This record gives sequence, C-alpha cells and structure tokens, in this order.
Amino acid sequence: MTTKISVPDSSGHAGEKTEYSGSSATFRKSLGIPALVLFGLAYMVPLAVFTTYGLVTQMTKGNMPTAYLFTLVAMLLTAYSYGRMVQAHPYSGSVYTYTRKAFGAHFGFIAGWTLLLDYIFLPLLSYLLIGIYMSEYFPAVPAAVWALGSIVLVTGLNLVGIESVNRVNLVLVVAQLVFIVVFVALSVSKLNGQASEVSLMLPFHNSEFSLPLVFSGAAVLCLSFLGFDAVSTMAEETRNPRFRIPVAIMAVTLIGGVLFLVVSYCAHLIFPEWKTFADADSASVDVMRRAGGEMLVTAFTATYVAGCFASAMVSQASVSRVLFAMGRDGALPRVFGVLHTKKRVPAAAIIVVSALSLIALFITLDAVANMISFGALFAFSAVNLAVIKHYLIDENKVGTKNYLLYGFIPALGFLSTLWLWTSLSHMSFLIGLSWMAVGIICLICLTRMFRVKLPELQMAE
Repeated sequence: MTTKISVPDSSGHAGEKTEYSGSSATFRKSLGIPALVLFGLAYMVPLAVFTTYGLVTQMTKGNMPTAYLFTLVAMLLTAYSYGRMVQAHPYSGSVYTYTRKAFGAHFGFIAGWTLLLDYIFLPLLSYLLIGIYMSEYFPAVPAAVWALGSIVLVTGLNLVGIESVNRVNLVLVVAQLVFIVVFVALSVSKLNGQASEVSLMLPFHNSEFSLPLVFSGAAVLCLSFLGFDAVSTMAEETRNPRFRIPVAIMAVTLIGGVLFLVVSYCAHLIFPEWKTFADADSASVDVMRRAGGEMLVTAFTATYVAGCFASAMVSQASVSRVLFAMGRDGALPRVFGVLHTKKRVPAAAIIVVSALSLIALFITLDAVANMISFGALFAFSAVNLAVIKHYLIDENKVGTKNYLLYGFIPALGFLSTLWLWTSLSHMSFLIGLSWMAVGIICLICLTRMFRVKLPELQMAE
C-alpha cells in the first residue's frame, strides 16, 4: 500500500506532498478469520459478564439477562454497520476513519477522540479488574502491585508484535470457554431437583422489574461487547479485509452475546439474592461459591484474571492502531504514525497507552465503566450514521434492497444505540462531555481556530 499525506500550509492550502511506502509504512497481513475471531473474543473476554455483574444486577434489580437481550440486539445491528464500513474503507482507524470519510475531517477527529475514551480506558479496566480479583485472593499483596506488573508485561508482548499476542490469546480464550462449560454444568446440577422451587423466568422478569432500569443496565453492558468493533482496527493486517473483517465482526458479536446470556441466566438462577452481595465489584465470587465452593472460586479467579490479561493485550494493540491512524493522518503528533522494528508495531502509541493505564492504580470500577460506555455508544451511533451517509448519499444507491441494507438496518442500529446512550448515568455524561470538550479544544488548536485544514490522508491499496 502507498500512502500520501497532503499537509496544508499556514494559509490552509495543501502544500508539498510526501509519499512513503514499503515495510516501514505497512503492517504485516497475517490475520485470517479464525485469528480475527480469536482477537475479538479475547478483547471481549468471554467471562466479561462478570466485569460489571454486581453493579448491573443491582442497577436492574435482578434483571441482568433481560438487559443483555436489549444490548445484544443493538450490538448486532451495529456490528452489521461496522462490516459495511470496513467494506468501504478497509483501513486501520475504525470509527475515526469511517466518520472522517463520511462526514469530514472535523467530525472525524471528534469521533476518533471520543472513541479513544472507550479504547484507552478498556485496557485500564482490565488492569483494574486484575488488581481487584488478585488482591481478593491474595490480600497481603496490594491491588496496585498486580495492576502495575500486568501493565509492564502486556506492553512488552505488544512491542514484540501482534502474532505473539494471538498465540497467547488462543490459550487464554480456550481456558475461559472451558470454565464457562464447567460453570453451566455445575449450575444445572445445583438446580437439579429444585425446579419446582425456582422460577426459570425469574432472571428475565421479577417482581421489581423496571424497564427504565433495564435500559440503564443495558447501556452499561455495552462495554461487555467491546471487541467486535476492535476487529475493524486490524483491517490493514488482514488479507481480503472486505470479506474477512465483516464475517469476524458478526461472529464475535453473536458468540459473545449468547455466552453472556447463558452465563448471566445461570448466575441469577443459582444466586437470586442480589441484595446480599458482600461487594458489588466482586459479586461473582459469591456466585461461584454458591455454584461450586472454594475450588470453583479459585478456578474462576485464575481464569478470569487470565481473561482480563488477554483483553488488556488486545485492547492495547487495538487502541495503538487508532492512535497510529490519527498520527499518520496528522490529527495527532506524527510520532504515533510511525511503525517500528521488524515486527512493524506502533511503538510510540503502545507506550503512551501503557502510561495512561497507570490511572488504574487509583480510579474506581464504576467510573471506568461509565467512561467506556459513553465512548462506545457515541462511536456506535456515529458508525450507523456513516453507513447511511456513505452508501445512500455519497454513492447515491437507490432501490428497495439498498434502502433496506444501507438505510433501514443502520437506522435501527442508530436508534437503538442512541436510546442506550441516553440511558447512561449523569456521571457518564459529565465525564464523556468533558472529554469531548478537551477534544474540541485540541481540534481548535490544530486548525488554528478552523483557519487551517487538518492534513488529508489518501490511501490506495
């Protein structure tokens, strides 16, 4: 691939063009569909249902599986839109690239900046969870020690290259899937003989059911699905990305959603007393103890922490690709847009994300969950709109089939994500809008009060 960047001068006109190509400017195309699905599942974490299990169970008053149903529908619609935009623009950058191409450089920058709120804080969430659960099991060792050690190790693996990350992910994802099978089997065994005492529909609708509370929980649960969208950031490391990326995105979303539904359903059946959690952040420990005793608690802690480690690796890899795209584009300092070493990794971006992850040493789980959900839902809404703009307006596609594929389905996706977005807490909007305000200030500085155009990136395969 050859990349051209037109850099505007102080008058706002395009100046001298710089062209570069070759190994220093391109990623290695080493990922097939199985590797992409593995990447997405590792990012998503099959055990992510327990990331905010206590928080959302209390928020929905024991109706978490219902909240997951609403979230899954919205995510499948949005996953479809991601696939359509990858077919149009098979490059790194995800939401940033799609919105910039559809709506222009300024909106693209703000969308990319808001996306960073999601992507930067997701590895931070993994480090935070590693600290919480490891300190729960080894109380003599502070949570900060576990988090810091994980940051150092994950950074080293990402600097080695994406192939090493996928090899580690295979083992960690398989371990989580095996644990889920064991947990479901133990749950069924625990419930066997109690069918007359337990209502099988209780996890979906109990006496305290409230639709607004379910929507609020569904909005937070969007962070469980983060992973299907991250697959799109690997477009430049995949052969035939227009076919492979959309297939992988839909597969990851569907597989993850089914796993989340099954696990949360079983958890609610065997531990319906959600008001009695010892600690909402680690409520899953109460569930595991009820299902299989201390042995299952030990197995869960080990498997869940390993899953968080896998998620940290791939989420750091993913956000570094977004920073790379914005740096290559000139929207961020160009040091981010340079690939280093024979493995061709964006080292500067990886190191910056690691430094920001140190926030995990003193932030709360609730605050991180709210920040990620705001960024994710804003990004999802923007992608759904980008499909409509690109295909129906820019390409002027007409006819019933095109209106269905590029109008109706993305519109449903937009409305569903917008609905969830408006269901977030006041804290989410306070943090999210503050982050967007900082992005607008950066945009004003970059464009000198909109007098100078942002650099224009033109890519040809």
